[in-house]
Amino acid sequence: MLQRDPPEEVNSTQTFTIVAASVDAATERIVRFLNEGFAVPINVVFFRHFEDNGAKYLARTWLVENEGQQAPGAALARQPKTREAWNGSDWYVAFGEDSGTRQWADGQKYGFVSGGGGAWFSRTLKNLPIGARVFVHIPKAGYVGVGTVIGEARRFDESLVDVDGVESPLQSLPLIGNYRHEGDIEDESAEWVVPVKWTRTVPREQAVWKNGMFANQNTAAKLRQKFTIEQVTDEFGLDD
Repeated sequence: MLQRDPPEEVNSTQTFTIVAASVDAATERIVRFLNEGFAVPINVVFFRHFEDNGAKYLARTWLVENEGQQAPGAALARQPKTREAWNGSDWYVAFGEDSGTRQWADGQKYGFVSGGGGAWFSRTLKNLPIGARVFVHIPKAGYVGVGTVIGEARRFDESLVDVDGVESPLQSLPLIGNYRHEGDIEDESAEWVVPVKWTRTVPREQAVWKNGMFANQNTAAKLRQKFTIEQVTDEFGLDD
């Protein structure tokens, strides 16, 4: 009987898609963890029906926005990319409060976003260019601010912010968060701060969130998803 070696890959182009009107927070975290952390081709697609001036539409949005739902071994299949085009100016920023190190009330009051405690958390934050428009998201809460980057990333203990027209050291101000990490004498472990001029902000309790809006485990990422931009722009009463 002829024996053959097993194939190196099985079902390399298979993807898993959950179709739902909504998902609970636990399911959303699991899907993101598998998709973004381990490249498992799993995602959730939401369909929404709405009307505009008598016309009816069916809109589709994905929970995890990436270059299509392509499996890791499917490159040779040359599947078409479905990622939306980036407008060249809008960025997503995660303002995590889980550790208690940083607090949105500080960033809202003094005009900054921050991240740190490891190179993975601060590296993408340092990519924010001056002039970029940032959409700030508190994980597990929603979007709380839109503003423009007005300075380069600096360590927390070297950061300056504008207070009534005067540049002041951020660490000298009355802050709720402590913005410190173990071993933060080293740059890779430090908290990093990017100054922002706010266009519109809301308290955490008024955060904007709808199923299908963009969220990402990186501290900063290019924001391509029009659905999120449109929803935040509408909720915040911005012109564009």
